[in-house]
Amino acid sequence: MVSRARLKAFLTGVALYSIAAAMVGYFGVNAYTGKYGLNARQELDQEIIALTSELARLKQERIEGEKRVSLLRADRVDPDMLDERVRYQLDFANPRDLVRVVKSN
Repeated sequence: MVSRARLKAFLTGVALYSIAAAMVGYFGVNAYTGKYGLNARQELDQEIIALTSELARLKQERIEGEKRVSLLRADRVDPDMLDERVRYQLDFANPRDLVRVVKSN
């Protein structure tokens, strides 16, 4: 009988330590690979860098667009810009322009 009590106490201790080790392992793995883990943080940092560079590019593109729009304002119209926009929208060409016709299949 004494051996059964010892065996039961030993197995209970082993089971508790095993469960504790499994829980620590589970949370450890999730801390590394989970949705908010270390790997996810590295991926988010890379995405932040990519989006920051895209934001800078888009800001530059917007500045250039605003500059082009400011040339078409009613109070100060740039003749070259106006001529370019009219030709583009009406598909006209100046008689002195060299036009190349490309056939598409």
